[in-house]
Amino acid sequence: MADRMDEIIDKADEWQGHQTMMGHPKGLFYLFFAELWERFSFYGMRALLTLYLINELFADLADGKEFAYGIYAAYGSLVYFTPAIGGMIADRLIGHKNSIMLGGLLMTLGHFTMAFEDKTIFFLSLGLLIIGNGFFKPNISTMVGGLYKQGDAKRDAGFTIFYMGINIGAFIAPLVCGWLGASYGWHYGFGAAGIGMLAGVIVFWNGSKNNVYGNQGEQPAEFKDKKYFGLLNIKHIVYILAFASAPLFAFLVKQNSYIVFPDSPLESGLMTFLLFALLILVIIFLTYTCIKSDKVTRERLIVVAILTFFITIFWSFFEQAGSSLTVFAQDHVNLIGLNAAQTNSINPGYIMIFAIPFSMMWVWLDKKRLNPNTPMKFGLGIAQLGLGFLIFAMSSNYMDSDGMVAMSFLMLGYLFITTGELFVSPVGLSKVTELSPAKLVAFMMGVWFLSSAFAHHISGIISKLTIGGDGHGDTGATVAVADNWLTSAAKSIAGTPAADASEGAAALFNYTTVFGQIAIISFIFAGIAILLSPLIKKMMHGIK
Repeated sequence: MADRMDEIIDKADEWQGHQTMMGHPKGLFYLFFAELWERFSFYGMRALLTLYLINELFADLADGKEFAYGIYAAYGSLVYFTPAIGGMIADRLIGHKNSIMLGGLLMTLGHFTMAFEDKTIFFLSLGLLIIGNGFFKPNISTMVGGLYKQGDAKRDAGFTIFYMGINIGAFIAPLVCGWLGASYGWHYGFGAAGIGMLAGVIVFWNGSKNNVYGNQGEQPAEFKDKKYFGLLNIKHIVYILAFASAPLFAFLVKQNSYIVFPDSPLESGLMTFLLFALLILVIIFLTYTCIKSDKVTRERLIVVAILTFFITIFWSFFEQAGSSLTVFAQDHVNLIGLNAAQTNSINPGYIMIFAIPFSMMWVWLDKKRLNPNTPMKFGLGIAQLGLGFLIFAMSSNYMDSDGMVAMSFLMLGYLFITTGELFVSPVGLSKVTELSPAKLVAFMMGVWFLSSAFAHHISGIISKLTIGGDGHGDTGATVAVADNWLTSAAKSIAGTPAADASEGAAALFNYTTVFGQIAIISFIFAGIAILLSPLIKKMMHGIK
């Protein structure tokens, strides 16, 4: 009788989308490929964006590099700003499935319109991409988490496999889009990114058609058939408002490089004001939620907040990859076999190699009861990030007379950055879905991605420091940061340029000194995370 009941339950689970493949829910692999193609589009565009802005859009401006870093930072911030809103709308109004389809269509349109050579359309395209990502990103990750029961040891492994899909797309995209951009023109590369996004939408839709997600992500019943104005339901209203808001986000991106609040804490502009206003709202909401919750839920939410803080630190430094590290590769690395845009494939290429071994490692360590707890993994991950930037910083000690360094420094530095990423990002995604109450999962996932919004904003400020001199195109030997203990320590790592150093050598030291600072700060925060790990583990109440 018990066996028969188990069989019935198994069949019911199968009908609800819990078919298995390779020991994981079948829906994981549909989401894997949907995210793969979405990330192809994102990273293909990302690989080209900074170089396009510097070498094309702002090529005639003395401050072109500063403007480029500002635009890249604003785009990156808003791309991860909108998931907090998109997650909330999905949870309460239209469901995860509808949100993912809406987001995918918006991003497809954004990529395709970017193929047109027009400045106004370019910024409008960025607006569409920003909104689309807000609906797509938190909800697809939420659906991955929903495929696993709480406490399932395969959850971390499943997220690592999902994360590998992200990075397969991220690996291929810069190679393809970078080649098209270099060989045929920037906008051919942008157009290829649009084809990738369309493929992602088709894969996800096909998964829904085949019912591999089960009942996950459906629109809340109370809004499904409710009409407004006698014609439109809430889903249609959200769709209309999403498309209509594109010009607003285009404006925010375009204005990010301008100083609109001089001599004030908001001197970096509208983005600073917007991000901090959102932070205050999130803090108020989470505080209210914690007060209303029981002890276990409250402490788990606090853990999510702590992990979000540490991942913000991690991404603030990591995201130099799309800005200063790409320009560093273009101007100061003797590249072999890759152009500067294509160096964005190095990190995801490493993840493709190591994702499955790491996934297997977490499962094996768990069986041996040796699996490090989550905050310990975060500390070790940030330390590896610091080691990667330490290698970048030390490269200037081995430069040639023109301020160029061997590609091996770039490859080795990215290796440690990547292993650090595998310690924090897929694990963090998994724990957010596991630690958050069911009704708040998508919102908390949005908060998790909001950390990347702040990180990109901070990253933009850091990348501008690498310009040197006054931060406005002067590439003298003086690093554009205050001369303090941190700068002195970084200079001892990077070295000091000779008085008669070439312009290229002087510019290189600007980069490596900032990279040295990043390394030192990373080691400090890694130590803090490791020291706090026993306390944080206790607050997770049984979740590892």
